[in-house]
Order: sequence, then C-alpha cells, then structure tokens
Amino acid sequence: MVRQVLFIQGAGAGTYDDWDDKLVVSLRRELDEDYTVRYPRMPNEDEPSYPAWKAALTSEFKSLEEGAILIGHSIGGTILLHVLAEQAPLFEPGGLFLLAPPFVGEGGWPSEDMPRIGDFSHRLPAGLPVYLYHGAADDIVPPAHLSLYAQAIPGAVIRTLDGRDHQLNNDLREVAGDIRSLT
Repeated sequence: MVRQVLFIQGAGAGTYDDWDDKLVVSLRRELDEDYTVRYPRMPNEDEPSYPAWKAALTSEFKSLEEGAILIGHSIGGTILLHVLAEQAPLFEPGGLFLLAPPFVGEGGWPSEDMPRIGDFSHRLPAGLPVYLYHGAADDIVPPAHLSLYAQAIPGAVIRTLDGRDHQLNNDLREVAGDIRSLT
C-alpha cells in the first residue's frame, strides 16, 4: 500500500517554484516507492493569510487516507499545526513533521489572523507523532523558536540540524528516516 505524504510549502514570492520544490525533490528521493508526495500550491504565497490557507488545507484533507503524513515548511508548518489544533481532520494522520516553523505567540512572531495557542498538547489529535526540525544556521526563523515549540508540544521529537539553513540545505534525509520509522 502506498502511503500519502502531504507537503505544505512556506511563504514568499516564488517559494513554491524556486525554493520548497527542492525540499520536495529531496523528500521524494529519500523516500521509496511506498510513498507518494503531494505538493499543492497554496494561495497567495506572497502574502499568505491564515483563513485562505486554512481553507486550502481543509480541502486537501478531504482526499487524504488514514495514516497520511503531514509536513509543513516554515509558515506553512505553523499554519498546518494551527489548523490541526483548531479542528481535527476526518482522517487520522500518521505523523506531523514541521520544518523550521516560526512560533506564533509570546516570545515568537506576531500574527493578526492566526489564533494564539500556547499549549498544543491537548488540541492535537490524540497519539499524533510530532517531529520538529530546525537548522542551527537558520537566519530567517530564529532557532530559539524550536525551544518555544518544545514547551508548547511536550513529547514532540525535536531535532536541531547543525550547519543547516532555513531550507535545511535542501536535504530532508533525517525527515525521511523519521517518516520510515513510523511504519
């Protein structure tokens, strides 16, 4: 059986075509034929809004099967996490993987259209494995955001990747290894 992986891009002009596509290529290369990676284009990547991305994610969730893996990069990961915390999907995700997500809330970044959630532990689907990755050389989202997530999601697997930038140097081998470990 082929397992579904949904990869949600980050934000910014050209991110889908010029940046996060390289992450998807790395992920597809590292995973075998037992996985299919979906990479939908999110609306208004230049100026993302939480309501628009939430609607797009909710629509994507409708076609996912039990055990689908959810991955979000940068603000795409932050939005994905908040959507899951607000409303459990109709399927049971097999894992949540967040790559360099900015923390929205106290100590992190402000947001006028995203809900502030300080503790995700009781808001995420029960038993959902959560993995967070952050490059130690990230100059876009401060690595300190990882510590804020560690407090907000007790039990999450936290991985700091030395020498990696915001794009994790376009190398998702650790992510793929963790995905494979879930099956």
